[in-house]
Amino acid sequence: MATVLLVDDERSMRELLVSELEEHGWGALAAGDASEALAILAESPVDLVLTDLRMPGPSGTELCKEVVRLRPDVPVVVMSGFGSIDAAVEAIRAGAFDFVTKPFEFDALEIILHRALTHRRIADELRQLRRVCGNVAGFAGMVGTSSAMQRMFDLVDRFAESEASVLLVGESGTGKELAARALHERSARAAGPFVGFNCAAVPEQLLESELFGHAKGAFTDARHGRQGLLRQAEGGTLFLDEIGDMSLALQPKLLRALQERVVRPVGSDVEVPINVRIVAATHHDMRQAVARGTFRADLYYRLAVAVVHVPPLRERGDDILLLAAHFCESLVSPQQEPVTLSPQVEAALRRYDWPGNVRELRNVVERALALRRGNEIRLADLPPELAERAPPEGADPSAGTDGEVSDEQIAGFLPLGEVERRHILRVVEAVGGNKSRAAKILGIDRKTLYARLLRYGYEGADEG
Repeated sequence: MATVLLVDDERSMRELLVSELEEHGWGALAAGDASEALAILAESPVDLVLTDLRMPGPSGTELCKEVVRLRPDVPVVVMSGFGSIDAAVEAIRAGAFDFVTKPFEFDALEIILHRALTHRRIADELRQLRRVCGNVAGFAGMVGTSSAMQRMFDLVDRFAESEASVLLVGESGTGKELAARALHERSARAAGPFVGFNCAAVPEQLLESELFGHAKGAFTDARHGRQGLLRQAEGGTLFLDEIGDMSLALQPKLLRALQERVVRPVGSDVEVPINVRIVAATHHDMRQAVARGTFRADLYYRLAVAVVHVPPLRERGDDILLLAAHFCESLVSPQQEPVTLSPQVEAALRRYDWPGNVRELRNVVERALALRRGNEIRLADLPPELAERAPPEGADPSAGTDGEVSDEQIAGFLPLGEVERRHILRVVEAVGGNKSRAAKILGIDRKTLYARLLRYGYEGADEG
């Protein structure tokens, strides 16, 4: 049963349409204005939005723009008593799927709603088909078939369709820049530039000039004016890596540029408009940084409109071997014989924790390729810390001597409670701390989720 979010400031109209929808087998949620609708959309599963055009406060067109920005997967149908071509064009330009004029027969409206649902289903299927039919490295160079990566690919696909700022959260070496490139390449800005910048790689005193540019003579050696990165990325995407390391002095200036969509170069009195999408990344816990006062809360919420968790390699299962094989193929000349991994090497790679994530794995494979003799990578080609993880020589890498799981493997298994804890916290982080959405994904009620989070000592567990 699909759920329609109905938005209309006339109570009688809301009640009539809710009654009609439920009578015809639809789920229905109702809101009296755009603000209430956005709150419901953030907390509840919604398949379609049906909104009036003229309402007090933000109009249906403005609501449509916000839904398209925040939830591009949810189609919007706009209805109005002002049946004009201009009103229809206004709605479609805002991203509406269709437009219907009041008064209307419910049967006619239902046809439009079914078409909108079909459009959404086809779009979802196309996203999945594009991944299934592409090669393993086709997602902007990211390789992975694990459930953790498939969830991330799905979020990247969905958020790519919107203009919302995205915050990529994950450990160093997990591939956050590749995820940022995927967001850009799948967006309407793909024809524009993708500009990447590491906020931790430039001294604080030069960072402002790098981002905003400077005028001629703004400081010693400024013989020429220079465009900053925000202008270099015009019409495209600016990727700000390690945003958590940006100084407090510069944060309000970046916030103003994002809010006002203008930049003022250092040493200039002229503000220049910009059209750029921001994708940021960090390995820090940004909520803790906000709580400590090292990162501004208003800038955090501006950057983290959408949050994507990039999983560490240790949570990706057999992706480790898939990636190792991919690196063997990509780092060996096409004229050479293919290189394989011995079973002992595969077992060692699986058992290692990979604190350096994908970057470390690539380094290990590149080193092994340089040391190997022949067309197979063996234990002797691995660093000692990895080689020692392999099972004894002659033993089945995946089992004990009787075909059972070995004691070493058993020692590496996690208790069920720890698996549950990690999964719950991963889901909560993936939805940006939204407890209602996390509870729905996990299939538990909110009270149960709050109790679990309190037990785990999760910051903000007692918040609604």
